[in-house]
Amino acid sequence: MPDGPTITTIAEHAGVSIASVSRVLNGLPTRPETERKVMRAADELGYVRNAVARSLKSRRTHQIAFAMADIGNPVYLAMVRQIQPVLKTAGYRLVLHSTDAVVADEIDVLRSLGERYVDGLIMSPIRVTDDHLKMIENARAPVVIIGLVPDGTAVDNVRADSREGVRLAVGHLHERGRRRIGFLNGPLDTVPGAARDAAFREALEECGLPYDPALVEVGDFYREAGAQAARRLLERDGDVDALMCANDLIALGALDVLRQYGKRVPQDVAVVGMDDTDLAAASWPTLTSVSLGSAERGRAAAQLLLARLEDGGRAPTVVTVPPRLIVRESTLETS
Repeated sequence: MPDGPTITTIAEHAGVSIASVSRVLNGLPTRPETERKVMRAADELGYVRNAVARSLKSRRTHQIAFAMADIGNPVYLAMVRQIQPVLKTAGYRLVLHSTDAVVADEIDVLRSLGERYVDGLIMSPIRVTDDHLKMIENARAPVVIIGLVPDGTAVDNVRADSREGVRLAVGHLHERGRRRIGFLNGPLDTVPGAARDAAFREALEECGLPYDPALVEVGDFYREAGAQAARRLLERDGDVDALMCANDLIALGALDVLRQYGKRVPQDVAVVGMDDTDLAAASWPTLTSVSLGSAERGRAAAQLLLARLEDGGRAPTVVTVPPRLIVRESTLETS
């Protein structure tokens, strides 16, 4: 058989009808005994199902892409752990893209939807540009965005209320008697950076505390960048008694520097992160952090995409996951 076995030869080898072979190889319901016979015959004959041909016929690839800024960030790993089982249960494979938060790469991913290599896309951009919005509007396959997009954008959207999360964190620090609260943020041209900057100012005002630019450092959302930002702030103002950090990676970098400077946490400086990643509970001391529901956002995004694949004409849905403050050792002094 130079061209390999066919469903006819499989049917003969298994002792079943051609129709039964077709049903089994296309994943349609059939009797368990018939399925076992067909699959055993296919294996013995070396039959390889042609997924490409099936996808061309059905116009479905049974693959979903997830594009994120940094595949090494625990936030996205938490999302993947929820997205994958939801999609797998529905018969889809998950394809991962790490864009390094490069807008051109994210636009290219959106543009490539026209090539039909996947049936849909979940994307979590930290910058949302006019080009993003235009490509989303004209996307050739369903798209779900994890993150904040302008109200009225015609796309299924899962978002966290990071502003409320920052207010929870600053309010907690204020309740613990902290009055010189520093802020280590990510880039202000990103959606989370801008939102958390505005929320920090609002939270200070609610607590009756002045906004002091000398207590604010802007860097990036990485551990080393957090360390550098903490070092700059401490060298400028050593009297800071708390640090609000825009994510857990920044907070871990800050903890590294505080130890180098001989600052006790939380006795001298209390520290709060955001995202409540696995690293928060594993750090020393354990890190108080604001959960933005990464797992819940991932699961909701997968469910929204499946719903869109079933009904492409329904109105866009917006899901907002509320934040939760998880208090640990980095803000709790013990006697």
